[in-house]
Amino acid sequence: MADHSGIYLDNSATSFPKPEAVYEAVDRFNRKIGASVGRGTYRLATDVQAEVQRCRKQIAELFHVARHEQVIFTFNGTDSLNMALFGLLRNGDHVVTSVLEHNSVLRPLRTLETQRNVTTTYVEANDQGLVDPTDIRAAIQPNTKLIALIHASNVTGTIQPIEDVVAIAKQAGAFTLIDAAQTAGHVGINLGDLPIDLLALPGHKGLLGPLGTGILYIRPGLEEQIESYRLGGTGSQSEDDKQPQCLPDKYESGNHNTPALFGLSAAVTFLNEQGIDSIGRHGNDLTQQLIERFAAIPGVKVFATEVDARVPVVSIAVENMEPQIVSAILDENFDIQTRAGLHCAPGVHKCLGTLDIGGTVRFSIGPFNTSEQIEAAASAVRDIAVAG
Repeated sequence: MADHSGIYLDNSATSFPKPEAVYEAVDRFNRKIGASVGRGTYRLATDVQAEVQRCRKQIAELFHVARHEQVIFTFNGTDSLNMALFGLLRNGDHVVTSVLEHNSVLRPLRTLETQRNVTTTYVEANDQGLVDPTDIRAAIQPNTKLIALIHASNVTGTIQPIEDVVAIAKQAGAFTLIDAAQTAGHVGINLGDLPIDLLALPGHKGLLGPLGTGILYIRPGLEEQIESYRLGGTGSQSEDDKQPQCLPDKYESGNHNTPALFGLSAAVTFLNEQGIDSIGRHGNDLTQQLIERFAAIPGVKVFATEVDARVPVVSIAVENMEPQIVSAILDENFDIQTRAGLHCAPGVHKCLGTLDIGGTVRFSIGPFNTSEQIEAAASAVRDIAVAG
């Protein structure tokens, strides 16, 4: 089996490498602990419970959440989004969203159209992958229940004006669901200042935790309107066959992915030590370097270069070459890992005009990438473009 001995530039899919402390925490749990969360009163089990609660409090502090029980642990960002959408929306509700969304939003909404007669308006974006908040305002209807918006595109890296969108939603009496899959860990998100109702994200991307971790923040009081997405044992109120209504138990049935939560706790500790602002600057610097190098290569088109704010994601197309071919050559000839295709976000490619060519080649940068690696990636693309 191949390892990541080369240059890994697919951090938007999942971050790699993780901080060393993450590997150590997962291994420590698997080798020396092993107990379930909330399933025993012996010392080992209570220690596990305390560590998971510590992780929950760390996440709450990271996003400036006053009540840590409003932080729900899920199994990935898709799980979080499904929990929010299927839990909140009822028959006849209307949703405003954008064409930029990931299939983790698009497919649940499509299913809810048939299951619950939910209707959806999809707001367009410009060729930089940016939504105009006035278009969102214009799309609101009397029965609009929710405005769901991706915080930053996983194709272009463009950060959306969510502050304006949240304000528009509040004025209209609608709830907001923000998909922070690409922004959490790269930019600061202060839920104490920004009144987002629902924030969904994975723990394994910018937060640098293991796969199999996700988070859903639910604004205090909103849990009364969100049905449980999965039902079952919680280790609490076991005498009752009705689902507990207290948080976080209402939404956390079944055993947690406890080894991964131990790793997520170590990852958040690392983020706090390094500082998200510092990590963000590092990513921005490398992103700008990559864009400048690509822009100087004949036959290479770089997308969304005119945005004011972005996360470290860069998409390109090489003239007369399918993106999958470019990505395969980068891997096989240069040992550089990228992602090619539509990236589970077909609407973005309609905006960019890349749908018919099979999408783009995406380079996504993490905190452990270096300037030397960026130069090597640009040089490899130059060689491919010249040879092609």
